[in-house]
Amino acid sequence: MQPDLHLVGVDLAWGLQRPTGIAVLDAGGRLVHVAAVTSDDEVVAELDPYVAGPCVVAFDAPILVRNPSGNRPAEAALNRDFARFEAGAHPSNTAKPDFRDGSRAQRLAARLGLDVNPRSGRSRRAIEVYPHPATVAIFRLGRTLKYKDKKGRDPASMRAELLVLMGLLEGLAAAEPPLLLTGPAWSALRRAAESATRKSELRVVEDQVDAVVCAYVALLSHRAPERLTTYGDDGGSSWEDGYIVTPTLPADLSPKRPGPADGGEDTVAEAVREYALRHPELSRGGALTVDLVTRVLDEAGINYLTVTGRTKSVASFAEKATRTRDGELLYPDPLRDITDQVGVRVVTYVHSDVAAVADLLASQVTVLDDRDMGSETAAEGRFGYASRHLLVELDPARLEEQDLAPLHARVAQIQIRTVLQHAWAEFEHDIRYKGTIPEEHARDFDRRFTLAAGLLELADQEFSTIRERLRGSSQDPTPDRVGHEPDEPSGSGIDARELAAFLAGQYHDAGWSRSDHYAWISGLLRELDITSLDELGEVIRPALAWDLNARMEYRYPPGAVRRLDDALLAVYGERYVRLEGNAHRADLLAQRLERLRPEGEG
Repeated sequence: MQPDLHLVGVDLAWGLQRPTGIAVLDAGGRLVHVAAVTSDDEVVAELDPYVAGPCVVAFDAPILVRNPSGNRPAEAALNRDFARFEAGAHPSNTAKPDFRDGSRAQRLAARLGLDVNPRSGRSRRAIEVYPHPATVAIFRLGRTLKYKDKKGRDPASMRAELLVLMGLLEGLAAAEPPLLLTGPAWSALRRAAESATRKSELRVVEDQVDAVVCAYVALLSHRAPERLTTYGDDGGSSWEDGYIVTPTLPADLSPKRPGPADGGEDTVAEAVREYALRHPELSRGGALTVDLVTRVLDEAGINYLTVTGRTKSVASFAEKATRTRDGELLYPDPLRDITDQVGVRVVTYVHSDVAAVADLLASQVTVLDDRDMGSETAAEGRFGYASRHLLVELDPARLEEQDLAPLHARVAQIQIRTVLQHAWAEFEHDIRYKGTIPEEHARDFDRRFTLAAGLLELADQEFSTIRERLRGSSQDPTPDRVGHEPDEPSGSGIDARELAAFLAGQYHDAGWSRSDHYAWISGLLRELDITSLDELGEVIRPALAWDLNARMEYRYPPGAVRRLDDALLAVYGERYVRLEGNAHRADLLAQRLERLRPEGEG
């Protein structure tokens, strides 16, 4: 592999008024540059840094045109194979103004000093390619994807088809040779495609994506020339009359034409199109899911580090929908079978909190599937990926909540893991799947990842032990020992740190709460005119005999702040519900109050 070699794709516009897409890969197949330009001077300026040394430049445009009319021999030969897949070539001849004095691609190749002989062994050369048949052959498509601007096609359908292609290209990361489309340039293209609402916006993205296809064909010509066919350079034709290099059509591939038998659409393309139309609504549903999970955890007082979420991008959905194994789709019904369209991740501090979060969520939503990936890994006698994966949908009891309407009939995947498990998973994913590990180091990297996973599992266990011992050794502090000084000014409030220390002793069997929750409930205490720990101890003393945990029927260890919240609600009743700081949860508190009241009270 030549480290300074560049494989360049040029989706060359036949005229000078439309954009030309440019993409550059390094010798390892990694996208290093992508752009859209217009004039010949701009094309040359973009290519100059990459074609000074060894290079293969693949032009999506005729290079050599000598026939006065009709098709070139290369086009006729290619059409015999690919026209039935709707991937035939348009005729090129010198009767057309664009080719009367030679082709634009030929002039650019000459300016750059590139050899255009497809048989050339020179280090700097150009070839003519054609993305449509290339995608049919590479991805085994029954027909071309319809992302080009044609009469009757609307921007939404074109965007969906373009995103299918982008997903397919991203899937080549696992191919040989690989195409590696990580990095800000490709991410920007994906965002532009997903947000495009006009055909002109799609055209700019489309040209650059086509250029990436061309660049991959250039990579194949260098790394796997045996997988290519050069139309127009055979026993009956001379390459000087024009040629087209494209991946060889698989002998067992059959064309797929839209019709009544298959509903008129390719399954994957239609699924991606539908997903693209649903995506804005799914994004709103994803944000609501994050909010729901956060509310449930906060209301329970369970300590956690973060709750984050994402809605799978259209391009990511398209890539996953096109995954195959042994020639069969992994997801025959993508819209139903791909279950992580909406994903939420809860990161906790210690391993025992993972189970607590899972148990809590099971009491609030309907769990369709529950997989403990860490236990599955351990059952295989290995150290490695560890995370709890829940597949959930809205509980029927919540269907009447209007603010959750977008979540009806939606499923979401919730991942729950400790901060150490999360660190390992993110680092391992970035290195193993987003980066490249030299083959000679692969076994050593595997060993080191396994060693790290084992050490982190041990650390998780030790942190859990530390917390449990701290809980077990906590003693109930008396008010005069932990309270404020007697001369403390009234109304100054209780410091959040002192409150945390007080609650650790008062509820020594409780879980830790988030630091911001101590500050939040300190504000509620100020509303109740409780300004010292002495007062607080006296206020909640009656609640200690009411066994509030049993009344709430907790399936998880409630945090210290939640325990205090329950006690204040039980003691103050409606007054607590009406506090300004509780306005956002007044209805929920009223429901809890009915369960917390001492027997015999209305």
